[in-house]
Amino acid sequence: MLNTVLHGQPTDRPPLVIVHGLFGSARNWGAVAKRLSADRLVVTLDQRNHGDSFRAETQSYADMAGDVAEVIAAHAGPGGQVDLVGHSMGGKTAMQLALTDPAPIRRLVVADIAPVAYDHTQMPLVEAMRDLDLSGLDSRAEADRRLAGRVADPGTRAFLLQSLDLRADPPRWKLNLPVLGREMAGIVGWPGTTGQHAGPTLFLTGALSDYVRPEHRDTIKALFPQAKFAKIPGAGHWLHAERPREFEAAVATFLA
Repeated sequence: MLNTVLHGQPTDRPPLVIVHGLFGSARNWGAVAKRLSADRLVVTLDQRNHGDSFRAETQSYADMAGDVAEVIAAHAGPGGQVDLVGHSMGGKTAMQLALTDPAPIRRLVVADIAPVAYDHTQMPLVEAMRDLDLSGLDSRAEADRRLAGRVADPGTRAFLLQSLDLRADPPRWKLNLPVLGREMAGIVGWPGTTGQHAGPTLFLTGALSDYVRPEHRDTIKALFPQAKFAKIPGAGHWLHAERPREFEAAVATFLA
């Protein structure tokens, strides 16, 4: 089963399961999860080929949804249900699960992603991490300096470097970069999953992001007929990191 990190204690409210995006981990969600755990159990996880979870040869949404289903089965609350939040790749994982196995999901939050194929790629970041010289690294500051030649944005570098394990000898990435690179087309794509998730669903986006566009709404409504839409002002794609208090408030209000 996937590696999980638990926050809070089980209560009479359904547990909340949070699924991170590409290059992320349970660790990225620690502060948000802690604040959302005041009245329920919150479960964060490392998806396959990320963090401390197992390494596998695939990164398909069917496989990732199956992984998350196992976590839900292990932690489901009253009535066998959870609330589910997924960001980016994790949002597509959550949507895949909701469309193919909706029963365990009480409420669904999809953060800044749509059930569509995108025409961008994250291969430059895979290649930058894969090519980073890890020899003699003993500080994150030095890793940041080396990575800056390939990744200009400091925020992106800081995010990626959270997955660099400097305690290992030699240092290593906690990402299965060969598989993520090989599976990139599927990760930024969408498997064309049909069906419907009839439960309450919130598509929560960053106002500065263009991942969920007006032309996506018909597709979203066809798959998620109860979908509601909300935007967080001043936030881009990493809305939970850029505007954490606003993100937490929106999620908590919807789940309540």
